Amino acid sequence: MTKTVELEIPARPEFVALARLVVSAMASTDATLTDDQVDDLKIAVSEACTNAIEAHDAIATDERVLLKCWSDDRGLRVTIEDRGPGFDPSTLPDHPPPTDPDRLKFERGLGIPLIRALVDEVEISSSTSGTEVRMAMYHTADGFSAS
Repeated sequence: MTKTVELEIPARPEFVALARLVVSAMASTDATLTDDQVDDLKIAVSEACTNAIEAHDAIATDERVLLKCWSDDRGLRVTIEDRGPGFDPSTLPDHPPPTDPDRLKFERGLGIPLIRALVDEVEISSSTSGTEVRMAMYHTADGFSAS
């Protein structure tokens, strides 16, 4: 049986912690995810929610950010949806590796690369009517690789 939790939060930074708590609560029902995996997923959710909030700020909308979290036979999945102006994920610049001194020149724009590094799978769908970030963290006990 699939358990799904949906939460709409105001597009304000103080509600990002609530999104993390929901993901943490869902993860607590799945004993096969390690603490490190849960922590990584919570950071990825924070980044995705922060991006969604910034997207809403860009167009001054009162729309809410939607978080969906569910477990399935492979692991825990989370989607974050916003109603911002959208963007083309393929146009994101490549960042130097963290050990490269040029990395210090990038003050912003590290959220999507960080999400990609922290979770096992991420897909981004974006249009002029909003963006959806889909993330998955897979069970290590089932032979799937962890981040």
